[in-house]
Amino acid sequence: MDQVLINTLNGVSYGLMLFMLSSGLTLILSMMGVLNFAHASFYMIGAYFAYSLTGLVGFWPALLLAPLGVGIAGAFFERTALRRVHKFGHVAELLITFGLSFVVLEVVQLIWGRTSLAFDPPALLRGPAFTVVQSATTGLSISLGAASDAVCQAASCSRFPMTRAFMMLVALLMLLSLWLLLTRTRIGLVIQGALTHPEMVESLGHNVPRVFMMVFGFGSALAGLAGVIGGITFVTEPAMAAVVGSIIFVVVVVGGMGSLAGAFVASLLIGLLQTLPLTVDASLADAINRMGGQVGPSSPGWPLLRITMAQAAPILPYLLLVLMLILRPKGLLGTREG
Repeated sequence: MDQVLINTLNGVSYGLMLFMLSSGLTLILSMMGVLNFAHASFYMIGAYFAYSLTGLVGFWPALLLAPLGVGIAGAFFERTALRRVHKFGHVAELLITFGLSFVVLEVVQLIWGRTSLAFDPPALLRGPAFTVVQSATTGLSISLGAASDAVCQAASCSRFPMTRAFMMLVALLMLLSLWLLLTRTRIGLVIQGALTHPEMVESLGHNVPRVFMMVFGFGSALAGLAGVIGGITFVTEPAMAAVVGSIIFVVVVVGGMGSLAGAFVASLLIGLLQTLPLTVDASLADAINRMGGQVGPSSPGWPLLRITMAQAAPILPYLLLVLMLILRPKGLLGTREG
């Protein structure tokens, strides 16, 4: 039971990190119609920027400066490159962002090398946030911080890292900030107006291309923020963009193209899909046999039937994507097809 609880929290924390990534991509897609293939590269840049800045000014200033630097880089790319190819259509936009992802990867490897970096969290974020203790006598209990060795010798202990708890806190604060920005501020009204009626917004004196540049930079900064936290929680390496690159597009499609609420729901769903099955070391063949069926090595489709849920966990989000495209192409909370 304690491991199921920890895996559930791991799934929620991973899902919230996916939301930090997919929210920026969703904003860019909903406003500009650009499916930014380099979005995960901005996530990677955020981690590497923070690593370098931590050595100069410390982690906490780097937590603010690194996303700011990534946002400026994103705005610069939109102004100097993406805007120039916008008139050539979506294919040109896809190709230039796809090419940028390769350029970023090569630059990162040239500057920081091809191996992973030791990007350790600050002292405040080291160790467990709490420990789940499963005892045969007292049942399930939660102890803040690390439980004592004496307690863990007499019971089963599962620790939830402080970095993941911090990730959840930042993601929820970011969700609240995005909601307030888009619904309660003048900037949010201009952004939403530029999304639906750009000519009217421009006639009111607002510079719509500049709004687009700011949105692209802001979306990139959100990816950079996720990269800083992902860098100290997981591994800071050149392959980190490829690890999340495909999954965030799954989130955007499953949630609904351009829907922030859908991206939030889909992020949590996919985070849980990738972690909860890890606790199930059983296959479809085991389930059939328990229900009275007879399935063995001679049965048709045996190689597929013997795959356990834990082994199938990495492909479950992509199976969900296929089902969503077949049954509900507009996504969970999307308002348009495709």
